[in-house]
Amino acid sequence: MQPLNRTGVSAFFLKGFSGYPALEHLLFPLCSVMYLVTLLGNTAIVAVSVLDVHLHTPMYFFLGNLSTLDICYTSTFVPLMLVHLLSSRKTISFTGCAIQMCLSLSTGSTECLLLAIMAYDRYLAICQPLRYRVLMNHRLCVLLVGAAWVLCLLKSVTETVIAMRLPFCGHHVVSHFTCEILAVLKLTCGDTLVSEVFLLVGSILLLPVPLAFICLSYLLILATIMRVPSAAGRCKAFSTCSAHLAVVLLFYSTIIFMYMKPKSKEAHISDEVFTVLYAMVTPMLNPIIYSLRNKEVKEATKKAWGRSWTSR
Repeated sequence: MQPLNRTGVSAFFLKGFSGYPALEHLLFPLCSVMYLVTLLGNTAIVAVSVLDVHLHTPMYFFLGNLSTLDICYTSTFVPLMLVHLLSSRKTISFTGCAIQMCLSLSTGSTECLLLAIMAYDRYLAICQPLRYRVLMNHRLCVLLVGAAWVLCLLKSVTETVIAMRLPFCGHHVVSHFTCEILAVLKLTCGDTLVSEVFLLVGSILLLPVPLAFICLSYLLILATIMRVPSAAGRCKAFSTCSAHLAVVLLFYSTIIFMYMKPKSKEAHISDEVFTVLYAMVTPMLNPIIYSLRNKEVKEATKKAWGRSWTSR
């Protein structure tokens, strides 16, 4: 096969589920509903956290950013995937593939850091309650979130540029439903060592390190809660971080299951289906978890809903 440089590649074909038309017709309504629930739920969380003055706290500032990330992450691949599920033309331009790859990497990476920041916020709130408002001030909140967004965007741009500048060989069929970087790298015929090193370092910094930080934060939180004399006090203290802990468990358990399980030599369609579902289920469930586990969110939602009906 003769290698083609990057200027010779005009488009990629996203294989997805093209060999299973019946499955495509099943996935379209399912993914459409999940995407709609994701948009509505996370938009509601953002709107409530902005409109209700009682929720103008660091915890809900981070929660609003998490919901924004979930909307951005799913929007990087779901709309195009839905189009491809109903179309025989499943192509994406070279530039579109690069943009999709970069945004997907960036939003996914930022969520890893944001969950660690939220764990630190819960640690300060429970373990340093008297100094919490001073330590976790608005300036620090903006700085932490801004740094997470910018650093992950720079990392993702670097990884995308390195990957997309490699020469591509033969066919340009991506064995995925999106321009996932590892799937695209399989089409290159150049040396991928630099790209793989960047991805490995990024994976270590954004998966085990934040997870270890989250675990440490919750160990300190648990130790503090266990020293609370009354059972009611312990329950109240734990309820302030239970929703975040549930989101962390859901987010990392799906990632670990997907990427740490033994890889078979041949890709199975069941793996592709699970990848679609796990990529959409977590962003869809996050607002539901916070709504069910957080009394303040439920009360603020009821107030906002009541005001909307009153205005009519």
